[in-house]
Amino acid sequence: MSTPLRVVTNRPPAASLADRIRALQAEARGLAREQVEALAASLLATQRLADEIAAGGEAYPPGVREIARRLSEDSAAKALTLEALSARA
Repeated sequence: MSTPLRVVTNRPPAASLADRIRALQAEARGLAREQVEALAASLLATQRLADEIAAGGEAYPPGVREIARRLSEDSAAKALTLEALSARA
């Protein structure tokens, strides 16, 4: 006589709602961290471009060079602030 067949699943036990919420919150924090890092990288890229324009001499109008110089300083400072704030979290 053969034994009856039965369905066997290898599914892990269902996570509780609280576990799912914690996992989603952790994922959201990770994505937020990635986005802040992307913003800081963009600010540093802006700083490099602004530095090039500020140092461009007579090829750029004086007002443009001055704005680029200030933008370079601001971008670098903001990127450092973002990095510091992210490190605390």
